[in-house]
Amino acid sequence: MFQRILVANRGEIALRVIRACRDLGIEVVAVFSEADRDAPYLKLADRAICIGPAVASESYLNIPRIISAAEVADADAIHPGFGFLSENAHFANVCRSCNIEFIGPSEEAMRRLGYKSEARKLAQEARVPVVPGSEGLLTSEEEAMRLARGIGYPVLIKAAAGGGGKGMRVAHDDVSLRTGLVAAQQEAEKAFKDGGVYLEKYIERPRHVEVQLLGDKHGNVIHLWERDCSLQRRHQKLVEESPAPHLPNAVREEICQAAVRLARAGGYYNAGTCEFLVDQQHRFYFIEVNARIQVEHPVTELVTGIDLVRAQIRVAAGEPLPFRQEDIEHRGAAMECRINAEDPAANFRPSPGVITRWEVPGGSGVRIDTHAVAGYKVPPNYDSMVAKLLVHQSTRADAIACMRRALAEFVVEGIKTTVPIHREIFNHPCFADGMVDTTFIERTWRNGHLQRDSRENPAGSKTADHAA
Repeated sequence: MFQRILVANRGEIALRVIRACRDLGIEVVAVFSEADRDAPYLKLADRAICIGPAVASESYLNIPRIISAAEVADADAIHPGFGFLSENAHFANVCRSCNIEFIGPSEEAMRRLGYKSEARKLAQEARVPVVPGSEGLLTSEEEAMRLARGIGYPVLIKAAAGGGGKGMRVAHDDVSLRTGLVAAQQEAEKAFKDGGVYLEKYIERPRHVEVQLLGDKHGNVIHLWERDCSLQRRHQKLVEESPAPHLPNAVREEICQAAVRLARAGGYYNAGTCEFLVDQQHRFYFIEVNARIQVEHPVTELVTGIDLVRAQIRVAAGEPLPFRQEDIEHRGAAMECRINAEDPAANFRPSPGVITRWEVPGGSGVRIDTHAVAGYKVPPNYDSMVAKLLVHQSTRADAIACMRRALAEFVVEGIKTTVPIHREIFNHPCFADGMVDTTFIERTWRNGHLQRDSRENPAGSKTADHAA
């Protein structure tokens, strides 16, 4: 086991990893930018090292500075969290070349599965259904137009590196394809320093279902069931839950096995997520692998009882998985709301600033993962998430009721947050019935509120066989 781990991230996930290290008796080193100098969670680390100014390219994305900090602190391993350098194969390679273990998959697996265009090829080889699209990166506007006309509009332009909705555009015709192509490439280059994009068919009103994977360095790969992440705004997830509502049990088993098959084909180990689109006939299509821990990993922790961050660390240290597939049980229903420092009433405008009041909910079945406290200053430089509010109950109906109560108790002043839109989501009849898709928010969000239109034609079938 490692003696000392450096956490190459910030905010809630940095605190999450610090606590996991503490649980395992491992010393932990935190890094921070000037914008995060006063972050309360830094006090929980054994040591905190400044790695640069607020701008991410000079701090959390600066590989030489992070490696230098790890060497100064004599760290055995680096945990990248999510975002920033977590899916950067070059960073993983640099870590290991410096005799510092990267807590994540191998650089080869990251390139094969974390790079979307390569992952599509591997998925096809592993007999995993994929969305029709380009076989590789787009090389020209002419090629993109030819492919789009062959596939049929609408199409989706996607960045080959990274995730989180960055470098993604929907095109409905040749004109929007031209403009979307340029915009996606520029955004991808800025976010990931890689402007490569590819094209795939845009599936109308799909559900977004992802499978949590865990593998070790001894060739064992298992799934920890699925999460439904269909409630999104501009490709950014708002609510995640498990099990996926109205997903037939046969499809559930098939989609989980497909994810395991793909991970094995890619030689994957550590934690990762295989993401799929599910259409209204319950046909599923592979879209990408997130070669890292996910923001929504606590949803899976609640329904399986497995601490994924601790598992990541043990796997990176060379330990075999302590359980087999048949040992993984799914208990009850869990849900997560991402609480961002944004103003829903002002088109989700970022709302950085000082939190003057911070009262979080509690009670049976409630979990909150956050680095924020009263007096904390939310910086304008990074992702706006300040908390993840989770509930776990025996049934989906009970989980919804619990989340409604928890959201009513959540009080934040000094900044605006997305708590109000979550309150509307959990009181919306379509969500209560499990009848939403990835376009639900954009179709129903008008004038700062979710509309309740009885003419909605939600995705999925209410009469479908429920997952356990």
